[in-house]
Amino acid sequence: MQEDLEMFGNQLVTSTSIWTFGYVIGQIPSNLLLTRVSPRWVIPSLEVGWGIATICFFESGFYPGIHYMLGSWYTPREIGKRAMLFWLAGSVGSMFSGFLQGAAYTNLNGVHGRAGWRWLFIIDGLITIPLAIAGYFFFPNLPQDGKRTWWTTEEEHILSVKRMQAIGRAGKQPWTKDRVKKVLSSWHTYHLPLLYILWNNGNPQAAMGYWLKSFNGQPPPVPGTSFTVPEINNLPIPSTAIFLVMALTWGWLSDGPLQGARWPFIYAGAILIVDGRKVVYWLSNIGHGAGPLILSWINEICSADTEKRALIVAVANDLAYVVQAVVPMFMWKTTDFPAARKGYTYSTILQVLLILETAFIQLLLWRDRRRPVRSRGAESPPPLIYSDEEEGEEGNKPGEPHYSHTD
Repeated sequence: MQEDLEMFGNQLVTSTSIWTFGYVIGQIPSNLLLTRVSPRWVIPSLEVGWGIATICFFESGFYPGIHYMLGSWYTPREIGKRAMLFWLAGSVGSMFSGFLQGAAYTNLNGVHGRAGWRWLFIIDGLITIPLAIAGYFFFPNLPQDGKRTWWTTEEEHILSVKRMQAIGRAGKQPWTKDRVKKVLSSWHTYHLPLLYILWNNGNPQAAMGYWLKSFNGQPPPVPGTSFTVPEINNLPIPSTAIFLVMALTWGWLSDGPLQGARWPFIYAGAILIVDGRKVVYWLSNIGHGAGPLILSWINEICSADTEKRALIVAVANDLAYVVQAVVPMFMWKTTDFPAARKGYTYSTILQVLLILETAFIQLLLWRDRRRPVRSRGAESPPPLIYSDEEEGEEGNKPGEPHYSHTD
């Protein structure tokens, strides 16, 4: 694609940054919309738009929206592995995309006058749109929506409400001036997104493809050694497979033996990434698996306020990509690869800051837990209350869940 569009120098990195700017526009509005409109309508509509236009704005609400949904359904002993599986689904998609990209280049390049990469976009749209339409029928309503999804039983819906109530996961609340001030004055609003920004931007960019491509230079750095386009696409795939196994292990350990602890894997990931590139390219992704656990941690820390939870999940992902839109043009220049000394130094610095920020957040959480219950009373979550009474003041039908908050 780079050659077909006659991109030179840093133009490919610049175009990726332009894509990222579009991607960040819709994340916060979309996540806040999910607190008022069922994801059954929001998420599929975004995906239909993306399948038709392949514009980053339509893609923007999907990733933070799904993480908000996971936080609305699952407990601390369940959410980590599910967040990891969802994130890894994207990595698996990237892995198969490499195969698909190679197949499109080999078998479809030039068919009907279209380049192979153009056929890849067409195939992506044909896969996306039917699945997006199915989402209108099968995406579940959230427990705090107060509406049972058609394919769940009444007992299952009641159970989903009670499960969230048991862990203090809040129901909906109206936005007020005092509430906005409270959100803006909370350390959650600043330190939790910063944690995710450091993780997201501290990961080194994949360089193996550039390294393989460098063997095709003139004069060749290693005479007699060169790689074809499919080989350049396929040889980095084992690094993704190794990463998948490690990330799954992290998710299950976090939810299981460590009983929902997320911080050990943030520390481990930062340390492994600092040292990982010294081994080989295939092992360089081992430390990347902390991201979904950070978003799970945000869901848990912000349980007492569902709107703040939706906001901070979106802000974290949004600002991470804002930084990612700007920094690569200076730190990860295409012309610096495969060595990219400036970029790898930058990555190492951010990993050290990630370790320090994680420790500081643990200190803040420890401080909050030590506060007397009375001083923290205003931060208690508004419970999701299931009511089997006759129609209530908010117009609930008999047997429907009723959500409210108590002072």
